[in-house]
Amino acid sequence: MQQQQQSQQGQNVMPQPPEVVTSKDHLYICDMLSWNLMAMKKAHQTSQQCSNQDIKDALDQAGRMHYMHYQKLLTHLQGQNSQMQQ
Repeated sequence: MQQQQQSQQGQNVMPQPPEVVTSKDHLYICDMLSWNLMAMKKAHQTSQQCSNQDIKDALDQAGRMHYMHYQKLLTHLQGQNSQMQQ
């Protein structure tokens, strides 16, 4: 456990993402988009079927979080795309 924490602390954090997106990066980003979209849809569907208001609110909040992550990824990708076209 301690060794795992040390290896995580030793990782370098990039101040900005790289300018080149590899095909492996592209596939992973597509997967991330799919995961967030699916989680958003499942949270919304389950929320619609739920009768407990507290659980319904928590599911709606989770769905909004996944939607925000999805939009953030799209915005980042669109920004990368416009920079490449210049």
